[in-house]
Amino acid sequence: MNDVTKHRICMVSDFFYPLIGGVENHIYQLSQCLIQRDYKVIVVTHAYDDRVGVRYMMNGLKVYYLPYKPFYNNTILPTVFSTIPLIRSILLREQITIVHGHSSFSTLAHETMHHAKTLGIRTVFTDHSLFGFADLSSILTNKVLQVSLVDCHHIICVSHTCKENTMLRANLKSSKVSVIPNAVDSSAFTPDISLRPSSSSDEIIIIVASRLVYRKGIDLLIGILPKILRKYPNVKFRIAGNGPKEIDIREVIEREGTEDRVALEGSVSHDKMRDFLNSGHIFLNTSLTEAFCMAIVEAAACGLLVVSTKVGGIPEVLPSNDTQSDIMILCEANINDVFIGLCNAIDRIQIGQIPNAYEWHNKIKNWYSWYWVAQNTEIVYNHIMFQKTINLKERIQKYKQCGFVSGFVMSFVAIISYLIFLFLDYNQPRRLIDLSIDYSKEDFE
Repeated sequence: MNDVTKHRICMVSDFFYPLIGGVENHIYQLSQCLIQRDYKVIVVTHAYDDRVGVRYMMNGLKVYYLPYKPFYNNTILPTVFSTIPLIRSILLREQITIVHGHSSFSTLAHETMHHAKTLGIRTVFTDHSLFGFADLSSILTNKVLQVSLVDCHHIICVSHTCKENTMLRANLKSSKVSVIPNAVDSSAFTPDISLRPSSSSDEIIIIVASRLVYRKGIDLLIGILPKILRKYPNVKFRIAGNGPKEIDIREVIEREGTEDRVALEGSVSHDKMRDFLNSGHIFLNTSLTEAFCMAIVEAAACGLLVVSTKVGGIPEVLPSNDTQSDIMILCEANINDVFIGLCNAIDRIQIGQIPNAYEWHNKIKNWYSWYWVAQNTEIVYNHIMFQKTINLKERIQKYKQCGFVSGFVMSFVAIISYLIFLFLDYNQPRRLIDLSIDYSKEDFE
């Protein structure tokens, strides 16, 4: 690979390890695969408790934990200008050629992309979520997304539903948006039916792994819990995750007196998730909105029968034709339909229509590969390198497309940012910034 095509990539988001989630795992797995393909990759995120500074992960993945504390929902306070000196120093020191932001929620991603454009660095953004259009929170978030992506070189979405949603929210052209689904590390999620209850027992375990928040449909879970436990005395639930809805689940458990049949496991670490999934027969997902549910793919890779709400990009994830050979049962997002779908799944398990775990693992392994994701992301990187960088005048023209008020505000922000960069170039010349030493993955083996 020659130097022209050897990109130096900065992944940036408020969401990264030690947090556990889909965005965090996506950034880590994609970064590792790009390193394997001989690219320089760093990750920029905010501080987590006492984790501040530079850390190294497997294969020499360098992570900058910036000294900014989370303000709301694990994102930093949006200030734009206060992050300029540190972000500028990192991007120049690491000689970054592409900044890749992740998640519409991430303040740090949007600010770093903004600074990268001022430096003439090309930007890519991956959207992992679906948003509405009616409530105030969605309206504000969508406007921020629009002004952030109007001068972004390319956008990636994790499903076709997510692509349609992002295009509508940010008023984007279809040619500017690509679909690259998530994947699963098949080596980390292998079937092990020996962890399930013994065949002599008729016990059926239902697994739930989700943040216990409203948008994950926990109210649906609360609604079906008592009905399922009354109808099937041999069924037990294991629920992993935490969140504000945990207290509501505990109230239902205590009211129904089912403490011995519903286990709240709390947060389960990623290295223990494989054994946790393999301990059950059925995986239940009750999300109200989902661009691409990673947990469904991980559960299917372990051979669990999946019951899920039919929302967002979930129907694109696995085949679901309601035949006994399929591994996923889809339901409408209401209590009655989820109850019926879960009853169908339990009945299938009871009569022995259990999915062939190893057959489905091999299918998932072929369908969802992080190396395939990295290859397609590399195509996007190569594509944007042929696009010219956007200067300040062109950026201001693009901001005018976002409306009078937001266009004026963003033009003002871009001009002030440009002036700050000019001052820093005078006060802290680029030639005096020490360039980082590049380590190969072999140095960490």
